[in-house]
Formats: sequence, C-alpha cells, structure tokens
Amino acid sequence: MEYILNSMMNVVVPPASMVMMAFAWPTLSFLRAAEWAVKTFFQEDMENKVVLITGASSAIGEQIAYEYAKRKANLVLVARREHRLFGIRENARILGARQVLVIAADVVKEDDCRRFVSDTISYFGQLNHLVNTASLGHNFYFEDAVDTSIFPHLMDINFWGNVYPTYAALPYLRQSHGRVVVNASIESWLPIPRMGLYAAAKAAVINFYDSLRYEVNDGVGITLATHGWIGGDMSRGKFMLEEGSEMQWREEKEVSLTNGHVGEFARMMVAGACRGDTYVKYPTWYDTFLLYRVFVPDVLGWTFQLLLSSPGPRRHSLLPDASIAAGRPLLLEAPPVGKPATTSPRRKPATTSPRRAE
Repeated sequence: MEYILNSMMNVVVPPASMVMMAFAWPTLSFLRAAEWAVKTFFQEDMENKVVLITGASSAIGEQIAYEYAKRKANLVLVARREHRLFGIRENARILGARQVLVIAADVVKEDDCRRFVSDTISYFGQLNHLVNTASLGHNFYFEDAVDTSIFPHLMDINFWGNVYPTYAALPYLRQSHGRVVVNASIESWLPIPRMGLYAAAKAAVINFYDSLRYEVNDGVGITLATHGWIGGDMSRGKFMLEEGSEMQWREEKEVSLTNGHVGEFARMMVAGACRGDTYVKYPTWYDTFLLYRVFVPDVLGWTFQLLLSSPGPRRHSLLPDASIAAGRPLLLEAPPVGKPATTSPRRKPATTSPRRAE
C-alpha cells in the first residue's frame, strides 16, 4: 500500500506543484518586493553599534569592514596574522568607523573564539553583528590529492571556523537582538568539479545556519550570503604551502579585488544584513541552475561536462597552479590591496604535512 501511495505521489505532486507555483509566482514576487521596500526604509542603523568580522584580512572580509565603516559602526577585526589588519584598521577609520579593535586569533580554535568575543564585550560592552567570512577553497580532483592531511583543514576553516565564533557570540547577540552574517558559496548546492570538499563544507554551513535559524527564532537574525564568481584575474598566480608554526596559504602575486565583484558582493551583504534579509545572493541568475538540478539534473550534468571539464592532463599535486583554476580565490587572508604579498622560498607544496589552516 505504501509503495502504491508513493508511486502515485511521484506522478501527481511534481506537476501539481509546478502549476501552483506558476499561479502563485506573481503574488509572491509582489509581496517580496513590498517586503524589500519596507525593510530598506526601516533598515538597521549601524552607527555606534559593534560588528565583529572574522577573517577580516581576506578580500571579502576587508571590503565588508569598509562597508560597515561607512555606516559609522565600531569594528572588531579578527585574523591570524595581525599585521595585515593594521592598514585595514586605518582605512576603516578614514571611511567613518568610530573605533576599530584588532585581535589576532584562529577561528578554528574554540578558545580563541571565546577570547575574541570576550574581548569585544569587555571593550565595547555589546555585540550587534557577527560576520563570518572565513573560507578556504581548493582546485584539485579528489582522487589526485597527494596529501590527504589537507582534508580536515578544509572542513575546519569552512565549517568549524563558522560554528565556533557563532557558539561563543550567540548569548551576546541574543541580548542585543543582533545578527549573524555568513559568507557562503553557490557551491553549497551547485556541483562544480575540483571543488568537492569545499562544496561539502559550504553545504554543511548552509544547513547548520538554516537549522539554527529555527532554534533562535526571532532572538537572533541570520543572513546567509551566497556568491558565484567574484574573483579576479588569477591566470599567473601560484600558491604554495608554507611550513612554520602554522600552515599558511601565501600568494606570489598581488591580486586587486577591491573595485570589482568583491566590493559589490560586500555591499550587498552589509545592505542585506541591515535590512534583515534571510538570504543575499550574488548574482541572482545562478538560481536558475537550482531548478535544473531539481527537475532535470541530467541537463545540468551535461552542461558541466561540456563547459567545465578540463581538456588537458590532470596535475597530480595537492595545490595545482592557479592557471588551471576556475577563477575562484584560494586564499582566506589575502594581502592588503595596494601592498604586494611578500614571497618566500617554495616549500614542497605536494608533500608538506599541514598542521593548521586558515
């Protein structure tokens, strides 16, 4: 009986749902537009409020700091390499930030997360927005990875690097009826080759925050920002794994991302967070592929095979040259725009056993 019922539902529900959606779409679009207009008019005033940004020396994190600075917020900038934050702090002050606190910390260490949240409360007495921009991408075929020790680090940065700061900040965000703003990615549901581990981690992030949204109800807002292509020209970039007290990702050439899509995405994130938007998407046309994945996944698969499959031989290395990359940045913390990244001798990129990643 159950088999018969499910068989009938498989036939009836999809077309019936499509018909209902077609009729409801104009009304829903009008309601969404009206809601957007109301939220824009009554958007949150960030003057003198406190915004904590993790991964603040990354390209996205830096631009988000500047957007909040224009709104005259107080900023707390968190990154592992503190020296990269000093220039961003000065720029943020010029743009209008009231006070800017710089803290060196590692978002994959729970104790560090508790510390920088505690320092924020001790210094400012409140926390209004927590912005998680920690992200670490990759560009290699899963079966070609030489050193599997990188796998846990990708999950640490992309998943636990969001969970730990949120866990530490949540009680204070409840007190201020604040908001968590999350930098996610379209790969959380769009299956792009050579980014499987990154995509899996981002999917975990999306599902975690969607579940948390219902747990906190209206006590804390959550804005999930997903982006597609926002990178710059990386045709000559090379990436290496550097040994030291902690594993670091370092870029050999300066990549200016300030005036392009990264800045636009940052503006959309901050504007969406201040409006109280649940989701921010850039660009929005990527959503079309979601329909294909649900209803005609074979078409999506054929498209990727045609457009994204690498015609050349695979490179058997952990960190391939960026010349074969699809254009997505691999850095969590990019060097400040306008200052070339310092270089150091290459340290066995395919064989180094990483200890920490950010």
